[in-house]
Amino acid sequence: MTESIDIKVSQALDLPLKKVKAVQALLEEGNTVPFIARYRKEATGNLDEVQIRDIQTIAKKFSDLVDRKTTVEKAIREQGAWNASIEKALAEADSMQKVEDIYLPYKQKRRTKATIAKEAGLMPMAQFIQTFPESGIEDKAQTFINHEQGIESVEDVLAGVHEIFAEVVGENAGLREWVRNYTQKNGKLTSKIKRGAQDKDPQKVYELYYDFSTPLPQVLNHQELAIHRGEKEGVLSQGIDVDVDAITRYLKFRLVGQKTGPAADILMQAATDAYKRFIGPAIERETKKALFDKASTEAIKVFGENLYHLLMAAPLKGNVVLGFDPGIRTGSKLAVVDENGKFLEKAVIYPHKAPKYDPKAARETIISLVKKYHVAIVAIGNGTASRESQQFIADIIKHDLPELKYVVVNEAGASVYSASDAARAEFPELQVEQRSAISIARRLQDPMAELIKIDPQAVGVGQYQHDLPEKEMNQQVDAVLETAVNQVGVNLNTASPQLLTHIAGLNTTIAQNIVNYRDENGQFASRAAVKKVPKLGAKAFEQAAGFLRIPNGKNPLDNTDIHPESYKLAQTVLKEAENRQVAPTDLPLRQLATEYEVGLPTLQDIVASLEHPGRDLRDAEPGAILRSDVLSMKDLEVGMQLQGTVRNVVDFGAFVDIGVHEDGLVHISRLAKKRVQNPHQVVAVGDIVDVWVVKVDQQRQRIELSMIGPQEL
Repeated sequence: MTESIDIKVSQALDLPLKKVKAVQALLEEGNTVPFIARYRKEATGNLDEVQIRDIQTIAKKFSDLVDRKTTVEKAIREQGAWNASIEKALAEADSMQKVEDIYLPYKQKRRTKATIAKEAGLMPMAQFIQTFPESGIEDKAQTFINHEQGIESVEDVLAGVHEIFAEVVGENAGLREWVRNYTQKNGKLTSKIKRGAQDKDPQKVYELYYDFSTPLPQVLNHQELAIHRGEKEGVLSQGIDVDVDAITRYLKFRLVGQKTGPAADILMQAATDAYKRFIGPAIERETKKALFDKASTEAIKVFGENLYHLLMAAPLKGNVVLGFDPGIRTGSKLAVVDENGKFLEKAVIYPHKAPKYDPKAARETIISLVKKYHVAIVAIGNGTASRESQQFIADIIKHDLPELKYVVVNEAGASVYSASDAARAEFPELQVEQRSAISIARRLQDPMAELIKIDPQAVGVGQYQHDLPEKEMNQQVDAVLETAVNQVGVNLNTASPQLLTHIAGLNTTIAQNIVNYRDENGQFASRAAVKKVPKLGAKAFEQAAGFLRIPNGKNPLDNTDIHPESYKLAQTVLKEAENRQVAPTDLPLRQLATEYEVGLPTLQDIVASLEHPGRDLRDAEPGAILRSDVLSMKDLEVGMQLQGTVRNVVDFGAFVDIGVHEDGLVHISRLAKKRVQNPHQVVAVGDIVDVWVVKVDQQRQRIELSMIGPQEL
């Protein structure tokens, strides 16, 4: 069976069967995806993490299908109904839905009207009608009157036969398949505002869907997600509109053909009823579910891409940062952190109109902290009073601290972290808002290290992420976190438990044990020393070691992504380069791979790591925009050119932070001069882009931008 699944995976993904088998074998041995992708390239033929995860996912899908077929076969056999026709149909079924259609007539269910009719002995009457007699139906029905069974009249007999036919038609797998396909190709998705419902959102986000209709093949993912949420909130009702007359004509063609007369009428009445009661509602539910599944799958993928780019944003290294969490009534919280994110000092200021309004003292506090700790950058949260805080800092820069810069930091999720157990454990003596100021500062210094502590769904880079299936969402989040953290690697002597948890081979317990061991015994002198940590066995070390770094350790190789299993080979390469008096990159690697009896990809990776010890992939990403002045929506004019940071990418475009309180939307039609199918082809979260103002709606607090240029405005 495994061989069969491997073949199907190979065909589905258009990958060589050899590579699929190799990945499956490595996964079954307990190897992690990052480890396989980075350190087993020869075995997999250089497959990347995405391809390896695809193999994992598709194999699971086929395995689940096989398991379900086995369960269905067993259930039908136990009923004594198994035959060659069912066996053939089940073998050919290529989806769960088709398997369930085959199983439907044999599924255990509560007693139905059709069951009661069969128990009353009406099946022979139904079989008689199927011969399409030209007359004698009522006379035949008279013989089935059974007072003991509650069959009192000819009408009761025919009503029972109707139920038998309706259930048989309703459970016919072929008919269901045709109706399903017809509906999905020719039906329409509709939505209407519910009678008496009120759209409470001041921006009327559901207004587009008060009276909405579009062909099912043309439904856009964000449309389905919006309608789904509107329905969940009691504002909208969602439906599927289809040509019932066309479906009825097909049922007639399949069930009675050209035949006419009373028997044909009885069958068609039952078929029409079967569609109305059984097939239609079931297909509508399936179609709605298919629309939502497709939309949510894509939305989860979009969320994953956005989260990955957010995590991989360039760290702002070597700067003392002042975190500024804006507030009015309770004041703005400040926190200074050093170059490594260590908390130094806190303060509370009241620069905005509030009961304790004191802009002079606030100004003095800022200047004092900046001078005392040589602060280079102020990280200002983008929440309430952010614009006023930017104006306040910009004024200080202009008049008192011209070398100072500020950055607006997306603080989504900062309050979630600040109230978490992890934050309380790290800063038990601080208030929630003060922890938030630290988090905002650290996000600028090392986005990954700080964001990893926060529920990813709270960071604001998704599209209806709170409405998406929790299990699938968590799987995507875990995969993205695992990929990002292992691609960057972590400093074994400073990494938080949250960061270590996502290193290949480690879990929450081992990660905490590493931190505890470090606290009790001091810094790790080498990668090998981590083997002393409780519960970190040989397999965990094998998986994790290459992603753990020891800067300034005894062995320079411990600060590279060269795996300890390849240290001997790395030293041989260094010796070879020394003997030839060339850089490792100038060595004849293909020749040496044959000589050393090692795979070329492994040798190439070792040489690249030797050339760039301690490298951080994030350094190649665009950094934050450092500002010294401030804009507000009223300053914006149509045609104005600005530079901004992409904060979120969705199906219909990208949201860009241009330094005002509200992010502006670059619609998909304005991302590039050519037609764009997917915004991710053009932009990613964290990108620095040039934009032009297209429209400013002060009342609805909306800004429309373009990346095409002023000539297109």
